[in-house]
Amino acid sequence: MDETKLGLEDVFKTSGIPTYTFVEPKKYANILLSLRTSGRCLVVEGPSGIGKTTAVENALKKVGISRQTTKLSARRKQDVEYIEILPETSKTGIVVVDDFHRLPSKKQSELADYLKVLADTEDKETKIIILGINRAGDSLIEFAPDLVNRIDIVRFETEPDEKIEELINKGEVAFNVRFNVTDEIVEAVRGSFYLAQMLCREICMASKTLEKPNDLQTLDISFELVKSVVWDRLGMSFRKRCERFCRGTRLRKEGRAPYLHILNWLANGETWTLDLREAIRCHKELRGSVGQVVDQNFLNNLIESDAEIREVLHFDEKLSFLR
Repeated sequence: MDETKLGLEDVFKTSGIPTYTFVEPKKYANILLSLRTSGRCLVVEGPSGIGKTTAVENALKKVGISRQTTKLSARRKQDVEYIEILPETSKTGIVVVDDFHRLPSKKQSELADYLKVLADTEDKETKIIILGINRAGDSLIEFAPDLVNRIDIVRFETEPDEKIEELINKGEVAFNVRFNVTDEIVEAVRGSFYLAQMLCREICMASKTLEKPNDLQTLDISFELVKSVVWDRLGMSFRKRCERFCRGTRLRKEGRAPYLHILNWLANGETWTLDLREAIRCHKELRGSVGQVVDQNFLNNLIESDAEIREVLHFDEKLSFLR
């Protein structure tokens, strides 16, 4: 493709694998090493949209095994049928199972048993790579405790600011533009490659720059306006489930809105993991209301009873961690 005619959709991608703006996440070396180790299965876990699939796809190519890899997703019915028979299939080769958290518990358990068999037999021709949201590895180990030292678990969380800057800079070079709000983008996305892609794309759209200009173009745009557009778009996916979470199991006019405080603490934390016991110690005035929903299992019941909330949040009862 003639790079002077590059389209915006080719550079700042919000779906699919980035071509020009891929940045190696801080855990990339862990993935590479695991892929290069024969007979070792891999679990990559983290919040939805953080770049797990992108990182694994690029790592597979770098190791030189992408073309011989079967890629499955629990979102696709036909793939689920294949995933179900994996434990009964000999010489499966290299298989990626994406969206592991969407599989029924029974299927997760069967897959965990299969990984244990592979580890026990030291099968060097088969490698299963599992991708899922937070604590996918813990789910597997819960079903098969012996797996703890037999699989590699790579956890994705927020990326450092310099990684986000690298993504933005790569996009600017590829698309021949310069942003006037790089610092604002870095601060707003809080370590999310996906949000950085969305904001950069929206800045170009707001500036009516849909194709790569021949000459370097500085895009002078109101960041607050762009941010509001992106946040509104995200609200279409997340607003209703946020409202349901904040209401909790029962809507009360009185009370101290414990679920709202919990979500706020998670949103404003330095990482995407909230230690609820530590948070309660730091906010003693809310110990009663927040402590109650944690201790009496209301928080866990709320998450487990709502499939859309469960898709983006995981609560570890033993550690009192919310991710």
